[in-house]
Amino acid sequence: MIPGAEEYDIDITFDEAEIDRLLAVTPADASPADALTYAKNVFVPLTTACRYTCTYCTYFDAPGQASLLSPEEVRDILETGVDAGCTEALFTFGDDPDDRYTRIHEQLDEWGHDSIHSYLREVCELALDVGLLPHSNPGDQTREQMELVADVNASMGVMLETTADVDAHAGPRRKNPGQRLATIRNAGELGMPFTTGLLVGIGEVWRDRAESLLAIRELHERYGHVQEIIVQNVVPNERSRFEQPSVETMRRVVAMARVALPDEISVQVPPNLSPTRELLDCGVDDLGGVSPVTDDYINPDYEWPALRELEDIAESAGVPLHERLPVYERYVADDWISNRIRTEIDANTDAGRRYRDVLER
Repeated sequence: MIPGAEEYDIDITFDEAEIDRLLAVTPADASPADALTYAKNVFVPLTTACRYTCTYCTYFDAPGQASLLSPEEVRDILETGVDAGCTEALFTFGDDPDDRYTRIHEQLDEWGHDSIHSYLREVCELALDVGLLPHSNPGDQTREQMELVADVNASMGVMLETTADVDAHAGPRRKNPGQRLATIRNAGELGMPFTTGLLVGIGEVWRDRAESLLAIRELHERYGHVQEIIVQNVVPNERSRFEQPSVETMRRVVAMARVALPDEISVQVPPNLSPTRELLDCGVDDLGGVSPVTDDYINPDYEWPALRELEDIAESAGVPLHERLPVYERYVADDWISNRIRTEIDANTDAGRRYRDVLER
């Protein structure tokens, strides 16, 4: 039973034969992709506050230390991204930070917002106004919270990480796999193109990895909304006692993901964290969102690679590299996106022409 499944009414069961099949997967069972893709984004960390205190995470700051970006600060970051030719505004913050941090709650109230999700809507609209498509990753969301911002996002995401109950999520506010799966389900019910993924090396075992992939597949089979999954290794940092998984482990997990999931779901590895070149033959076809202008605030010790490095990675694999939007082309073509996002893509503006140029490449 997945921890939290009953609490969040998650009805997912696992076929033992399917688990055995995935546990037997090796890199030889996956084929390299015909092309690699990436998105050019600007990273906007609305706040470093989070109700969770996961032991591998350097993103969150303690209460009293975390702050909230103002609309003026957000606009400055967004305009820098536009000037650099980005198409995606990646908004992140910890799970329901205003639930734990009095200072964040009070600041939001001063700005006329009753929650961080209301403020997220404001900055997503700001991103659209300046010429960027929002992709928000605000952690766990109720259906109501997601519905509040769905129409102003081209896509959204949250890392499942694992269906297992691991010590890495320890503390008085444990991260709940059932709640994560409920967030992914909410996105499916709302027709939101979605990104999720596994975090490898936080105490899960091989069966947990297989079950996590099968849970994602099950939700995608119901709703068709999972556009990509990220297979991300944990990395050493000032808070983490976890060792980075071996290349052999990552090769096997990536291959397992490729075999487990339907072809339309892309398999991504983050090139600033992973031994990317050694994983490409295991089925990787996406290198994620890469920012030419902002840091990876979730993993600040690991710089984004330059576009030239991504080109070198693709060249070494003998495949072309294509830029993509934060929402995958098939969701644009099949009209999953909201009227607001469709209007921005179709608009006779510099931003609209930039979006369409990426789609047509």
